[in-house]
Amino acid sequence: MQERAFIKMHGLGNDFVVIDARREPFDLDDAQARTIADRRLGVGCDQLIVMEPPASGAADVFMRIRNADGGEVEACGNATRCVAALVMAERSTETCTVETAAGLLAARSLGPAQVAVDMGEARLGWGEIPLAREMDTLHLELSEDGLSDPVAVNIGNPHAVFFVDDAEAVDLAGLGPRLEHDSLFPESANIGVAQVSGADRLRLRVWERGVGLTRACGTGACAAAVAAHRRGLTGRQVEVTLDGGPLALEWRENGHVVMTGPVAISFRGVLNGGLLP
Repeated sequence: MQERAFIKMHGLGNDFVVIDARREPFDLDDAQARTIADRRLGVGCDQLIVMEPPASGAADVFMRIRNADGGEVEACGNATRCVAALVMAERSTETCTVETAAGLLAARSLGPAQVAVDMGEARLGWGEIPLAREMDTLHLELSEDGLSDPVAVNIGNPHAVFFVDDAEAVDLAGLGPRLEHDSLFPESANIGVAQVSGADRLRLRVWERGVGLTRACGTGACAAAVAAHRRGLTGRQVEVTLDGGPLALEWRENGHVVMTGPVAISFRGVLNGGLLP
């Protein structure tokens, strides 16, 4: 029976099935990706990650990302740290450049199981999010059952961040699906609810497009940090605590967002039979 090795990894509980396709291609369709990601029928994960040869000579690896619904997306911060950690360990280096559909992301090791990634520039224009119509991205004309006035940020993918008094009290499981697919977002959007805990601290919960409620969303944490500083609620360096734990964020003066956090390998295994293309 045909088999394919995989590594199960996670960053703060945001979990991935990682396939190394740098030497042997791994092509699959949306339905096959959904099956692998299914927690009853497959391995189970928030995202399926395929490591491929980079197109850019400046990169060490290309990272292809599929959400649990099978759809391909441009960016995933926690997965970038995981893939970078694998490549750095493999090459015994402390730096790595990961190519994604959103661009080149530079990563570096900060010690055992800690990786910092430059997620690139935060994009703030309405056409860059993208939105369906011209609008001030600092104050979106969007509300739903008590949530209103979010900030839009693109960190390789679109985010809408709502600031609330109590992030735990928000029915994000109920509101997230409706807001994700609001007509304002032609490519749908990730939905975050952020509570300011101090000048350098945020509490964040995220409904991730194509996934649902997630224990951690790296690009969501980046977006929340940018949104909070744009609103004058925090400084440029913040600790963002998600359901799975904290990430350290810095929105630098050059517009780039640097995210630092942990990576972990859960187990290694093989895919076989109906799970393979």
